[in-house]
Amino acid sequence: MPLDWRDGLPFSRHFGDVYFSADSGLEETRHVFLRGNRLPERFAALSPDDCFTLGETGFGTGLNFLCARELFEQLAPAGTTLDFLSVEKFPLTDDDLRAALALWPALHTSAEQLLQVWRRRVPGWNRWSFGRVRLTLLLSDISDALPEVQDGIVDAWFLDGFSPAKNPEMWRPEVLSDLARISRKGATLATYTSAGWVRRGLEQAGFAVERVPGFGRKHEMLRGSFGQTPDVLAPTRRPQNALVIGGGIAGCAAAHALTQRGIRVTLLEAAPQIASAASGNPRGILHARFSAGMNPLHQFVLAAYGHALALLDRVMPVDGKLRDECGLLQMDFSAAEQQRIGRLAARDWPETLMQFVDAHQAGIHAGITLRHGGLWFPGGGWIVPAAFCAHLLSADVRLALAHTVEALTPTKDGWCANGHTTAGQDWQMEADLVVVANAQAALQLAPLSALPLTPVRGQISLVPATNASRTLRGIICGDGYCTPAQDELHVLGATHAFNDESREVRPEDHLANLAGIEVFAPELRAALGTPDIARLAGRASIRCSAPGAMPFVGEIRPGLYCSLAHGTRGLLTAGLAGETLAALACRELLPLPQPVISALSPDTRQKRGA
Repeated sequence: MPLDWRDGLPFSRHFGDVYFSADSGLEETRHVFLRGNRLPERFAALSPDDCFTLGETGFGTGLNFLCARELFEQLAPAGTTLDFLSVEKFPLTDDDLRAALALWPALHTSAEQLLQVWRRRVPGWNRWSFGRVRLTLLLSDISDALPEVQDGIVDAWFLDGFSPAKNPEMWRPEVLSDLARISRKGATLATYTSAGWVRRGLEQAGFAVERVPGFGRKHEMLRGSFGQTPDVLAPTRRPQNALVIGGGIAGCAAAHALTQRGIRVTLLEAAPQIASAASGNPRGILHARFSAGMNPLHQFVLAAYGHALALLDRVMPVDGKLRDECGLLQMDFSAAEQQRIGRLAARDWPETLMQFVDAHQAGIHAGITLRHGGLWFPGGGWIVPAAFCAHLLSADVRLALAHTVEALTPTKDGWCANGHTTAGQDWQMEADLVVVANAQAALQLAPLSALPLTPVRGQISLVPATNASRTLRGIICGDGYCTPAQDELHVLGATHAFNDESREVRPEDHLANLAGIEVFAPELRAALGTPDIARLAGRASIRCSAPGAMPFVGEIRPGLYCSLAHGTRGLLTAGLAGETLAALACRELLPLPQPVISALSPDTRQKRGA
């Protein structure tokens, strides 16, 4: 939402109101929201392994988030974490957010970190990590967003949705009831307003509310609590250790999310090295097909795309060798694609996420003349999957390579895994929790044997660059894809064959990959020339899929979780899947809407017969 500026302060044209006090936005936040919720004392009183959750209505410029993060990092003991949940219907542009945050030089470092992830935002749910602090930002109407948040998770609320007189929708009874449902017993709230109808609405929702001195020219403000006033959080037991089965992208992402929470992880991989199966291709592309329909699968893919880009920025920045943000073009080469893209155009999308381009603009982005336009994803690109796996694993992860898991059995305190090494040695390990992320091999373990997992063979082709094809500088996609040349080779892919587990490289699949390019980008196919099919290199791997293309992510039995069936989207979806599992295991704020969590859940889908 574009900003106006009045007297040097950011002003909302839509609501006709300022974003913060003319006296001092920074001190207003500290007085109203931080001290109003007794956060200095409460942060300092946290115990190791505690996770405190803040909720906010109206993210605005992000000032409240930055102040809360600063206070938490100053006062909260080591081992504690902070989840910050915020809703915003009208997010600022990149330039406006930068200009607004420039007003607070003392917050420069954390403001720059926020700006780096801001360009990765997607409509709907966003989850970003800043060390011990996690931001879950819901870019949506509050009446749509809050009903999708889990029950009883928030410890304190910042009610900051512009003046109730100018933005009454933010203060409706249904919204206040949702705030109560999402609150833990003893949760507090604070708001700069003292309007009587707001106070009465909060009381009807179950909050005890009082008027107290306000900030600056505001003589009074409201603060309150949901039930008894809390001194400390209710005790929770965070898992201390975990076994992750599978050393591909799904397993490495799960291990990363768990270690971020201080959980000791042992990663078990049957092969002698990580990323040896479907995650072992020389390059993989960051490709997401969005839909205007927004069913749970599309919501998940959208959220996963933004999360994946921010995660990559943090653990494996662009270097042109292991990762390149060259952009990706989805061609509108067919009537069906033109219809899909037309429906997408009816929604409001950040230009940093995707842009609608005609054939001329598409050609400029791609570096080659094209006859079709489509969707341009400026953040799209390619990565080396094995390198991504390695970057996700910290030194704290213990690798147990060449370890095949043959059985999983529950114990009094967790789970026991048994198996053998490739040298024939038997082994046994126990942990508080287990994550199974070894694709269709999971079917060999009794607790997962009933999951409907399907092997899907895919072959890529490595095609030598020509003088004409070297100009390609972006990835072009249709029914298949072609990457710009790297080390004088283009990667083309990929075939898609169900229930075929052969890893033999087949000439006919090379022909199929080249034929696919002909369909959606004949000019590019011509630029690739006539490669010698018999001499082309390639790689075939077996992906794991499930009905409806929705992965299985969640708890199977108490303490037993899985991240399976990511299919062709693993590079995008595995990171958010790992974050989801870690949040479930630690009983934290979830990074996805409840309907999506349910759609991912193996337990829910097995009960439904899916």
